[in-house]
This record gives sequence, C-alpha cells and structure tokens, in this order.
Amino acid sequence: MNIPEKTIERLSEYRRTLLSCHEQGITHIFSHVLAGIHGITAVQVRRDLMLIGFSSDTKKGYDVEVLIDFISGILDNRSVVNIGVIGMGHLGQALTKYFNGRRSKLRIIAAFDVDPQKAGHEIDHIPCYPMERFEETVEQLDIKIVILSPPTAVASELVVPIINAGIKGVLNFTSMPLNFPRGIFVENYDITTLLEKVAYFVKEAEES
Repeated sequence: MNIPEKTIERLSEYRRTLLSCHEQGITHIFSHVLAGIHGITAVQVRRDLMLIGFSSDTKKGYDVEVLIDFISGILDNRSVVNIGVIGMGHLGQALTKYFNGRRSKLRIIAAFDVDPQKAGHEIDHIPCYPMERFEETVEQLDIKIVILSPPTAVASELVVPIINAGIKGVLNFTSMPLNFPRGIFVENYDITTLLEKVAYFVKEAEES
C-alpha cells in the first residue's frame, strides 16, 4: 500500500488521540471531532481513513477501539522493530526516557557513544556500546532504525557506518540534514529550526 508521508504522520497522530480517548472511556468519535483536535477538516480525516480502507463511520461516529486496531495494522510491523540511539548526551537520554515503552512494536534496545564513561555501561536500563562496535552490534541485535542525537559536528561521519551496518531508517535530531541512498528512509528533525519558526510567527503576531 503506497501511502503518502503526510498521511502516515496524520494516522500516527490520530492513533495517539484515539488511545487517549480510549483511556478516558470514550467509545466513539465523529470525524469532525477528530479533525478539530488536529486542526484539519473532517473531509481530510475521512479521506485519510478511506485511503487505508476504513469507512465504518456510523451515526455514533467511529468506533474508537476498532479504529485504533485498524490504524495499528497499517502502521505497525508484525514483529518488534529494534532501535538504537547514537549519542547519549542530554538529548539522547531524554529521547530514550520519553519513547521507551510507548509503542509495543518499537523498542530501543541499545545506545552508542564515544564517551568511555558511557560506553560499556547501562543508561536508563539501556546498554551503551562504544561506536567502534556499532556495525557488529547492529547485526547481532538486529537493529533496523537509529535515532541520531550526537554533536552536529560529527553527524556526517555517521553516514557511512550507518549504511555499512544495514540500517533501514534514520531519525536525525542533529541540525545537519543528512542524505542516504535509496532504501534507507531518513527523517531530519531540526529542533532549533522548528523553534525559530514558531518564534517568528509569534513575533509576526505581536507586531501586526
């Protein structure tokens, strides 16, 4: 199934909202309510769900539990996907603490760092390996995705080891956009740029 990237992002956001609704005991939700929560139109919600083959919108709205399961069947792998984190500074540790345990099919199982005070130890119950063991550890632990949070200055040096290790997906939190060959999906997420974007629109609103 060929689903656009933006649709995948929205499906993930829908599921997060639906899970919250389920925890609150909400059993059904209308498309316009889901749309309002995410700042989009009900037409967009229905279009996204029709694209993945879901159209059981009744007079009561979408069945929350059924829709969670349906979206999960689209987004999730059948087996657990193992993830590694490169760079266990403040950001790397914060990302690990935040994410671990939030999704049953995605699991951070290893970290990598050049700092000898970190490598060879556990950080928040995650074993941290030296970078020189990166490729062999990725193979041994069947790691498919890496999260990059090292100093930006060394980000480009990680491209070749990641390719050689056979990694299939990269979530890059450094401020340097990285490119990889076809077959490796990369998402460049620059927190500084996003924050500056928000600050710009705040400034514009205050000056208008």
